[in-house]
Amino acid sequence: MPDPRYYDAHKLGNREYRSCISRGEYPYLPALDEMLPDHSRSDEVDLGILQIPAEKIVGTKTRGRSNSFARNFMPIAPDNSEFAGKWEHLCIAHLREGIRDPIKAYEYLGRYYVEEGNKRTSILKFFDAVTIPAHVIRILPERNGSKEVEMYYEYVDFFALSGLVEVEFTKPGSYKRLQELMGMEEGHVWTQEEKSNFKSVYYTFKTLYQAMGGGQIRATVSDALLAYLTVYPYKDICQKSDQEIKKELQQVWEDIALIEDEDPIDVKLTPENKSPSLIDRILIGTDTGEMRVAFVHDSSPEASSWTRGHERGREYLEQVMGREIETKAYFHALSEDPEKVIRQAIEDGSSTIFTTSPRLLPAALKVAVENPQATIFNCSLNQSHRYIRTYYARMYEVKFIIGAVAGSMAREDMVGYLCDYPIFGQIAGINAFALGAQMVNPRARVCLEWSSVGGVDAAIKRMTDKGVKLISSQDMVRQGDEWRMLGLSRVEGGQVEKMVRPLWQWGTYYEELLRRVKNRSAQAEYQQSGKALSYYWGLSAGVVDLMCSDRLPDPVKKMVDILKKSICAGLCNPFQGPLYTQNGQTLQNDQILTPEQIINMDYLVENVEGIIPQYDTLSDVAKATVDLVGVESVTKEKRGA
Repeated sequence: MPDPRYYDAHKLGNREYRSCISRGEYPYLPALDEMLPDHSRSDEVDLGILQIPAEKIVGTKTRGRSNSFARNFMPIAPDNSEFAGKWEHLCIAHLREGIRDPIKAYEYLGRYYVEEGNKRTSILKFFDAVTIPAHVIRILPERNGSKEVEMYYEYVDFFALSGLVEVEFTKPGSYKRLQELMGMEEGHVWTQEEKSNFKSVYYTFKTLYQAMGGGQIRATVSDALLAYLTVYPYKDICQKSDQEIKKELQQVWEDIALIEDEDPIDVKLTPENKSPSLIDRILIGTDTGEMRVAFVHDSSPEASSWTRGHERGREYLEQVMGREIETKAYFHALSEDPEKVIRQAIEDGSSTIFTTSPRLLPAALKVAVENPQATIFNCSLNQSHRYIRTYYARMYEVKFIIGAVAGSMAREDMVGYLCDYPIFGQIAGINAFALGAQMVNPRARVCLEWSSVGGVDAAIKRMTDKGVKLISSQDMVRQGDEWRMLGLSRVEGGQVEKMVRPLWQWGTYYEELLRRVKNRSAQAEYQQSGKALSYYWGLSAGVVDLMCSDRLPDPVKKMVDILKKSICAGLCNPFQGPLYTQNGQTLQNDQILTPEQIINMDYLVENVEGIIPQYDTLSDVAKATVDLVGVESVTKEKRGA
């Protein structure tokens, strides 16, 4: 009579076998040698003895006995076979003494394939072992630029510091981000105590996450933990009870669910005039009272032209909406505790809060999770957080027109562009400007400099030393002893002649957003979307514009007017292909780039002379901003990929 444990394991194996057949999948254990027939021993790294997660052991090194097991490592050999007898004998020994000898396994792309110890693995999996001791040989894949391989090499770098095999992320930059959230410096080698503490946190979190249905989400446990730690500090988790962690997990669950979505951000390009449906009004309710609105800034109007622009928007609101709203501004939030400032705004009665800097994003997210009754916005792009709304303007449309002005007015073929930070949206502005200049002057070249690399003075000097006189300022241009937002200017002989400047119409933007909040269409939009909402409006919404100097020739003004009307009508798009990059790549032969492609630009078009700066060359303020909303090429360089 067969051992009842073999009978149960055999039953599990047969069930898995039949399930694989029904799904059209290979029903046996995969063999690594058949997957990698040509790998060289030079690709191998001996990692020694490790405790590896049982769930990551997925196959055998060679074909050998692989057909004796189903894909879940449960036996499928007949119960009267020699194999069954050996399995039963080893199972009895395990129950009496425990399996002590480590198996030998090869690791490839984060999964393990057993060379010696298949039955030991089967028995330990049958008894739900969490980890299995193994002598591990790593096989390094050839780097081919694929996301899977590049993510794996991020893990290899992380393993070299931490020695952890449990952690597995699906999004680039996550391994570095985990260490940052744990308060570790870049390149920090983990101590044994740090490893032990983290494992305790990880397995506690894993148990709670899976009990709440985490197994139904494609996001890994590590992905979920990172989303949790983005809101709740790592240093506090060890002191929390299981019930506290479960409650907080529930609060960030929608962000975790978004991880598995290939397109987690719902980008709204225009204000939708559609009113909420009758059912939405019934479910959401109506709001006819006075709104209290807070504006939380990282600086002050006196110290920052960016803050000054948002404050003018707030003052505009008070003029056009009158008694409908009451507004209050909070300055220098980063000099204090930004979470405390945002919470104070809620305590002061504000139900809608605008945080006007990407650097306020972490604090805004934390407070939004804890206060779902408040509607919190952050002025940034490309953030996949369900609990806050982001907003920004398609300034690249205006930059395209300014580029056309520059190309038509330049006395030489070289014009300048001064940018501040390499973050989402800014690269699109550079490229749109260059394409606009090229449209009216095919010989036009754009000299690109960065104010966050050595300061504004040095950046402008680098351009003027090259003979560049016509400069589009993303940051500031000096007039006397004062730096001011000037847009496109001729800088020559110490004099600055204004030509055209971009306008951020924050008042118009805020008025439209608040009217949508007030009539509940924004809440209906949020509920119907199921994704992270990002408002990315442009010229057609009236949230950006440009102002021409009286000195600009009438034909150029006429061109500006034609381009504005064409963009608003959808007849002209700055990123209508074909586009050619600096490295000679051709993009979108006759297509228009999608909003996501525009937002995520991390390359420069062919007529730009300059580079996207490396992370290490940036100022401290720029680094802090790039850490949150930096483009891929810079954040990738930062994490050493």
